[in-house]
Amino acid sequence: MASLRCLFRSGKSAASVLRREFHKTSPAALQVTVRDALNQALDEELERDENVFLLGEEVAQYDGAYKVSRGLWKKYGDKRVIDTPISEMGFAGIAVGAAMAGLRPICEFMTFNFSMQAIDQVINSAAKTYYMSAGLQSVPIVFRGPNGASAGVAAQHSQCFAAWYSHCPGLKVLSPWSSEDAKGLLKSAIRDNNPVVLLENELMYGVAFELSDDAQSKDFVIPIGKAKVERPGHHVTLVAHSRMVGFCLDAAAVLAKEGVECEVINLRTIRPLDVETIEASVMKTNHLISVEGGWPQFGVGAEICARIMEGPAFNYLDAPVIRVTGVDIPMPYAKILEDNSVPQIKDIIFSVKKTLNM
Repeated sequence: MASLRCLFRSGKSAASVLRREFHKTSPAALQVTVRDALNQALDEELERDENVFLLGEEVAQYDGAYKVSRGLWKKYGDKRVIDTPISEMGFAGIAVGAAMAGLRPICEFMTFNFSMQAIDQVINSAAKTYYMSAGLQSVPIVFRGPNGASAGVAAQHSQCFAAWYSHCPGLKVLSPWSSEDAKGLLKSAIRDNNPVVLLENELMYGVAFELSDDAQSKDFVIPIGKAKVERPGHHVTLVAHSRMVGFCLDAAAVLAKEGVECEVINLRTIRPLDVETIEASVMKTNHLISVEGGWPQFGVGAEICARIMEGPAFNYLDAPVIRVTGVDIPMPYAKILEDNSVPQIKDIIFSVKKTLNM
């Protein structure tokens, strides 16, 4: 009351004071799309280190096929943001050679389906050189671009390469879901002295997430090899990466209304795999379901199953591990067939109820 009396003496009415207090709200959280988070990371790292440069098809004058590199060519010029011919093997080889010479290239594939044209460079040239040189020659390079199924692009453009590349020693393989993941993991990848494969998702580029105050810092990085518990729970563990993390969170929200609390783990890194976080969760929930958009055979979920089978968490399981994956066929073009070829929220809910015997 004393403070109000002071305001009244200064000529301010009680109505104006109360009206101003009533409308006072906390500032809205900053919403940033995955596309813009990647753009921020590229911009900040190009500014931070003059040895960093970006190359790939249409990354410069066209601002990137998905506009991830928007504005960077105008800011940094032809030597730092380089348009390449349509020759993945050629420009991936140039990037690997540049990394061996002391630069830090970021090699963008318009889609990771096209990386098959350059897979010899990625694995035989980049991944193995540090080992074959007895630790004398590092290859600090990032291979990045959209991975997995998009929408309506059929069999030759709908493959998930998480299992392919994570099979190979010498590579680190990252798979972001949120804007914070995208920014923090890309910055860590660029600063790492090893070859890193960053698997983005085309359907996530335009999705906006809240970006924390920490993530807005130019020094923000996410440690490679560390998963994140996106939602705590105690009935069943759901492990996923990339777009499937969101599907798991949506399924968990539905199941929570039925009294089932799912713990959702966002892998973030496929290689090295954060087995400790998965094991700790399984020891709490006693149930495990892995979810991925890729094919089932020799997939990420298969590796998770094997690790749990071989480790201490196996004895805590009350039911077999279930894998929710894409269907074991080339991706159909027709939308209704496509929808039935990739995991849906209903598939995750069904699997949870199956493993809990509901």
